[in-house]
Amino acid sequence: MSRSQAQRRKRIVQTAAALAVRGGVEAMQMRSVAERAGVALGTLYRYFPSKMDLVVAVVTEELDLLESGIVRRPPTADTPAGRAVDVLLRATLGLMREPELADALVRSLIMAEVKIELDARISDLVWRVAAGTRDPEAEVDREGTGYVLAGSLTSVWIFELVEVLKGRRDVDEVERRLHIAAERLLASF
Repeated sequence: MSRSQAQRRKRIVQTAAALAVRGGVEAMQMRSVAERAGVALGTLYRYFPSKMDLVVAVVTEELDLLESGIVRRPPTADTPAGRAVDVLLRATLGLMREPELADALVRSLIMAEVKIELDARISDLVWRVAAGTRDPEAEVDREGTGYVLAGSLTSVWIFELVEVLKGRRDVDEVERRLHIAAERLLASF
């Protein structure tokens, strides 16, 4: 991808994110995104063949921000469970600043027909941080017990995020529940 194509793609994603913040995923109409980003509708579809592809790109950008924040300011907890919860709480707090994007994340994670690896990417991040690995490019053994348990914790977090979005839990309750789950799941690491 050339520099101008990368800039165009970034402008499209930022425009879609701005629309989602104001009106949810429903406001991310492809025609509206194209018009506001200053690109032809056909150009938009070349970059993002479907609306869900665009949603995934927006959520991926949010994950990039989370990962760079973790690299700049790593969790300082003494235990793997504490570090894992730190990552998930940062993600929760970041997403709650933009509840419509949080909703988009949850939808993209639970929609079976969407072939994405956002859940694996989140699990990778949680496992690397819990294991004390500082390198964001470190190889992750997705078959190992620790990784599977980190993935289970990520699944708990996704459910808790749904509960927050539905108004059935607040962030403090989610933090308490994540600590309990993390301490049990990651106790042997």
